[in-house]
Amino acid sequence: MTTDSAPLPRIPLAGVIGSPIAHSKSPALHGHWLKTLGLSGFYIPMDVSPDSLADVLQALPKAGFVGVNVTVPHKVAALELADLVTDRATLIGAANTLIFRKDGKIHADNTDGYGFIENLRQNAPSWNPSAGPAAVLGAGGAARAVIASLLDVGVPEILISNRTRIRAEGLQHDFGHRLKVVDWVQAGNMLEDAATVVNTTSLGMMGKPELRVPLDGLQKNALVTDLVYAPLQTRLLRVAHEMGCQTVDGLGMLLHQAVPGFERWFGQRPPVDTETRAAVLK
Repeated sequence: MTTDSAPLPRIPLAGVIGSPIAHSKSPALHGHWLKTLGLSGFYIPMDVSPDSLADVLQALPKAGFVGVNVTVPHKVAALELADLVTDRATLIGAANTLIFRKDGKIHADNTDGYGFIENLRQNAPSWNPSAGPAAVLGAGGAARAVIASLLDVGVPEILISNRTRIRAEGLQHDFGHRLKVVDWVQAGNMLEDAATVVNTTSLGMMGKPELRVPLDGLQKNALVTDLVYAPLQTRLLRVAHEMGCQTVDGLGMLLHQAVPGFERWFGQRPPVDTETRAAVLK
């Protein structure tokens, strides 16, 4: 005698695509949330070469994937391969979060700017975006996300400096008159007017050269944050703290940018708390 039974629901799968990817902290983060929230699902790191990206993105939904994060070097290509793109991903020109919809379409978003602002709001609740200009070091993809989010929350002016000036000028062209380009050799001078200071470069990261911009112009009441989170306390943050500035490390941005994707994929909004930080730092 046989009995018919309803098919078991598919276990939702998500992951992160990059090359290289072994260093990523995202699997530890999402794994922590899945475990602590008691949810069914898996989050898998995948090393995918650029010439395989399109084929992989087409195949993953058939294998039960509900979405993926994308990181270097795929953020721009993922945007171009998507069927639907959010306004903020279009503005930034890159995607870091993909949702595989039930109708077969790929929906692309960029949550980096969201993660950046939420990190500041959580760890510097007294921060006032409109208090004065922001100084942004760097002009890469991370800078685009930071600039878009700073303008969105009401920063009146952004002073931007990059080792290659033409890249900073490109951002000025894209984002408009509220951006002012400063030569890299004068980057220390722009800190004198800044209420918010952001390092979006890799300078100061483990294995990279130090950020050598003079910091004596930092204002005591400025908020200083560094997107680098390895080490957590970069030279920029250490010096800024010694000068009386409020400082926020870059790990919180990584945690907060992951929240919208996790919620879309697994159906529950995860917390960003001390336990989350500890799980990622292990």
